[in-house]
This record gives sequence, structure tokens and C-alpha cells, in this order.
Amino acid sequence: MSRSVNDWDPRSDTVLQDQLAAYDDMRQRSPVAHSHYLQWSLFRHEDIMRVLNDAETFSNAVSSYLSIPNGMDPPQHEQYRSIIEPYFGPERIAAFEPVCRNIAANVVKTLPRHAETEFMAGFAHEFAMQIQSAFLGWPQTLSVPLHDWVRRNHAATLAGDRRAMERIALQFDRHIRALLTQRRHLGNDAPDDLTTSLSRERIQGRPLEDAEIVSILRNWTVGELGTIAACVGILAHYLAAHPDVQHRIRMHPDLLPKAIDEILRIHAPVIANRRVTTRPVNIGGSSIAAGERITLFWASGNRDEAVFGDPDEFRLDRDPASNLLYGAGIHVCPGAPLARLELRVAMEELLAHTTRIATASDPPSLNAVYPAAGFSVLPLWIE
Repeated sequence: MSRSVNDWDPRSDTVLQDQLAAYDDMRQRSPVAHSHYLQWSLFRHEDIMRVLNDAETFSNAVSSYLSIPNGMDPPQHEQYRSIIEPYFGPERIAAFEPVCRNIAANVVKTLPRHAETEFMAGFAHEFAMQIQSAFLGWPQTLSVPLHDWVRRNHAATLAGDRRAMERIALQFDRHIRALLTQRRHLGNDAPDDLTTSLSRERIQGRPLEDAEIVSILRNWTVGELGTIAACVGILAHYLAAHPDVQHRIRMHPDLLPKAIDEILRIHAPVIANRRVTTRPVNIGGSSIAAGERITLFWASGNRDEAVFGDPDEFRLDRDPASNLLYGAGIHVCPGAPLARLELRVAMEELLAHTTRIATASDPPSLNAVYPAAGFSVLPLWIE
């Protein structure tokens, strides 16, 4: 039986206005909490790591639709992951860097100088859209419908509207199926890109089905578009709000990779991830039955005082193994090498083509709301 007690409301105005502060409070007050919306939520680093390292007890098969490989458990997970991981290998990532840098540089050049700009629309979302399309080999004409799809998917998730989520997923599927049909029609003349390559992959001796390809690309798109834009916004805001850190990185750009991971530990670009219990379990003194949903709050675990001390202290000497930015365990993000490249290059180009980034007070920035992270509106002063 699912617990009837409601320890907190993940969709309350208080939580949505400042998610990080709310999760910090929950970590202290009720680190294993129940809500009608999410069922069980975990806020401590230790509890989250326990779940990540026990795939037998905590299943990833939580989605109502096909989710490859995120929503799969062993051995099926490993079979699909072996197909996916080479797309993020060192050679492919290195080959993509010049493309990534060109896109970042061109988007930076569109920003006004000595003026305020709405950074999320003016840089973060535009960069994420262009970089995603370039990596997958998609036409830029898909940018507008994809941005709208991500926005509506977040709104449906917050509302808990499963029918709307299913409709939105089908709309995305149609875009991808059209691209696959086009490539098959072109045959050997199809673009030599990732999407074409994926359409030719095989698993257990058979070609991937369209539904499987669509699922893989859907997961990549959700992870890329929303998360990369959130990351870029968080990074730019942090540097604007901490001019000492900004000056240090401008003087020592080799510090940028570690600085990016640390800033995104402090202010998470991804709020949470889900699991479902396969058997009864006790976590933090709470008895959780089999078949219960569990939400792992990365945004809290990465700020746990028991691991990081003062969670807001910017330090470049932390143990990277403790940082949950890209997850941990068998489901650690396979796209981490690509994300690290994109974020490093975006920030390198932003800093190289500006002399100062500062916060702006009018209009004020607006935090994104669950399940999104970062900022929905971010006015910055750019010089």
C-alpha cells in the first residue's frame, strides 16, 4: 500500500519560487519524504548513491512509453547502451569541436554590447538548439517546433497530465519518423550524419525499429535542449554574480572545466530522476513497499553538507566522484563527454568575445520551475 501522508508539496508556490532553497530545507527536515505527486523523494547524497548502485532493487523501468536506454534495466540496458556509447566516443567528440565552436562564436556575436540582454533567449536556447541540430544532422527548421515541444513537455510534466505527455511524445515522434523516412528514401545519398548512422544500427542481429530509434533520439533531445540551455544560463549567471570568479577564469581559462562542474554542482541544471522499487526496502527509517516510485533529487544531493560542507562554497579541489552532475552507477549519462565539450566551448567563446558579464536588475531574473532548472528569464549586462 502506498503511504497516504503528504510530507510536502513539490508543486507548491514556495517550492517552485526557489527550488534549491526548498530542497535544502527538505534535506534537513525530511530527507526521505512522501508526496501524492511524486510518492517518495530522496534528498541526501548517501541515499541517492545507494539507489544508483543497486539497480536490482531500484528499477529504471518507470516510463509508460519506450525509453532507451534510460528506462531499462540489465541486461537489456547494456545491450542498447553498447550501441549508444560510441556516438559519444573521443574521436566523434573531437571531430565535433570545430562545429561546436563555430556555432558558439556566431551566437555570441549576435549579443548586444554595453547593453542588457535576455540571455536565455538571446544565447542559451539558441546555442542549445543549433548545437543539437548540428550534432544529430537535423535541419535548423526544426528549432522552433522542438523548442515548443520541450516547453509543452515540461508544462505537462509539472501538471502531471499523462494524456498531454503522451500527445506531446507522439508529436515529437512524427518529426523524427519524417527524418527517418527521408533518409531511407535517399538511400546512399542520405546525409552522412548521426541520425542516418543510427538508422542503420542493429541489435541482436536485427535492425533497430523506428520506435527504438525515436526513443533514443527523444531521450537525447530532452537531455540536450533543456539541460544545455539551463547549464549555459546557470554558468553565465554565476559568473555575473561572482565577478571574482569570472576574473579568475578569464585570467586562467584552463580552470574552466573544473569550474563548470563545480558551478553546476552548486546550482543544478537537472532537478531529479526517477526509479521504482522492485521489493520492499527501508531508507532513512522509512519503509517503502515494492512498486513505489522514488524521485532522486540531484539538486539536493549535490548540495549535501555531509559531503560538500558549505554547499555554496566555490571550490576547485573537490573529489569529482562525489559530483552527481552526470549521475552515477550503470546509468551514468553516456552523453557526458558531449555535454562537457559543449559547455566548455560555449563559455570559452562567451568569455573570449566579451570583457564583462554582469547581473541586471530590471527586469529581474525568473527561476525555471519543476521539472526544469536554472532560469526561464535571465537579463544580463554584456560588455
